[in-house]
Amino acid sequence: MNERERYLETLLFGRPDRIPLSPGSGRRSTREAWHAHGLPRDVAAGAIPRYAFEQIGSPFPWPEGGEGFAVNERMIPQFEERIIEVREHTQIVQDWKGNICEIGKEFTVEHLRNAIDFVTRKWIKCPVETRDDWEAMKARYDSDDPSRLPEDAAARGERLRTRTWPITFHFSGPFWQMREWLGFEGLCTAFYDDPQMIEDMVAFWTDYIARLMENAFVYCVPDEVHVSEDMAYKAFSMISPQMVRTFLFPAWKRWGEIIRNASIPIYAMDSDGYIGELIPIWIDAGINACDPIEVAAHNDIVAFREKFGSRMAFRGGIDKRRMAEGGQALGAELRRIKPVVDSGGYIPSCDHGIPPDVSWNNYLCYVKGLAVLTGWL
Repeated sequence: MNERERYLETLLFGRPDRIPLSPGSGRRSTREAWHAHGLPRDVAAGAIPRYAFEQIGSPFPWPEGGEGFAVNERMIPQFEERIIEVREHTQIVQDWKGNICEIGKEFTVEHLRNAIDFVTRKWIKCPVETRDDWEAMKARYDSDDPSRLPEDAAARGERLRTRTWPITFHFSGPFWQMREWLGFEGLCTAFYDDPQMIEDMVAFWTDYIARLMENAFVYCVPDEVHVSEDMAYKAFSMISPQMVRTFLFPAWKRWGEIIRNASIPIYAMDSDGYIGELIPIWIDAGINACDPIEVAAHNDIVAFREKFGSRMAFRGGIDKRRMAEGGQALGAELRRIKPVVDSGGYIPSCDHGIPPDVSWNNYLCYVKGLAVLTGWL
C-alpha cells in the first residue's frame, strides 16, 4: 500500500498492511533537551521521527509525502506584530490577530504565530470588544480573495489527482475562532449576555468556511477536512453540551454536508481536554475522526471504542506522562491501547505535543514500541 491508501484504510476501519507510524515530535524546548542527550543538531525537526526509527530499527521507505494544497483562512490584512512594552521579566505584545498579551522575555512575537514552543501568556485585550469592532473584523475575511488559494491552484490540483500521500485541509471551528476574537472569558460570558452576537459570529464563520471549502474543492479534493476547536477542560466541555448543540452543531453539520457531497472520506475534529460529552454531538454532525485524546483529561480511548465502535476513529491517545516515565510504565501504556489498535480506526501517537520531560532515550523506546504495535518492526 502507498501512504495515502494506508492512511485511509486505517481511519476508515479497513485492512491496512500496516498502521501509519506517527510518533510525533517535540517543540523547541523538547528538542533542546534531546540535543543534550544524543540527538544530533543537524537532524531537522521534521526528520526526528525517521532518525529515531533508524536508531532503533532498520531503515525503511519512510513516507515522504509530497506537495500540498494550502488554503489560507487567516484574516487579511493581519494586525501588526509589535512589542508594546518591555518589563523586567516579561513583555507586552500585540500578535497578528490583534490580541494584546503578556509573555516571557525569552519568547518573540513569532511564538504567538506558530507552535514553536509551549508558551504561557496573559491576555490583556482582545480585538473584538464592541459591535463596531465586530463589523470591522468581518472585512478581513473575504472567502473569494484569490490569495487564499495557491497561485497555481488549477495546475497543482491536477498534479495532485494521482498523489500517493494523503492531503488534509485544516480549518478553525466556530468556538476556536470566536475565542480568537473575543477572548476566552469574553466568549463564555457572551453565550449568556449576548447570544445574538454569538449567533451572528457563528453564522458568519459558517458561511465563510463553507465558501472557502467550496472554492478550494474546485481544484483539489482532500482526503480529510480537519477542524480545530479546543473546547474542553480537564473533566468537562467549556460550554454545556446543550449549548454546543444550539450554537455550534449547525456549523459542523453544514460543513459535514459539503464535505460528504465532495466525497471526502474523513471529517475530523481536534480538541484538547475531556471530549466524552462532545463525541456524540460530533458523530451526529457527521464527524468520524478526532484527536488528540488526552489521557490526563480523563479520556479513556478503550472505553470510547467500546461505546462508539466504528462511528469514531481516533489519533493520539498515548499518555505523555507514561512516556516520560519510560520503562515498565511505557510498556504498560502501549499494552493498554493495543486492543484499540487491533480493532482498527486508530493511529496511535502522543496525546499532544511531546514535552521536554520525555527524555531522548525514552522517546527512542516509545518509537520502537510504537513501531512494533503498528507492524513496522
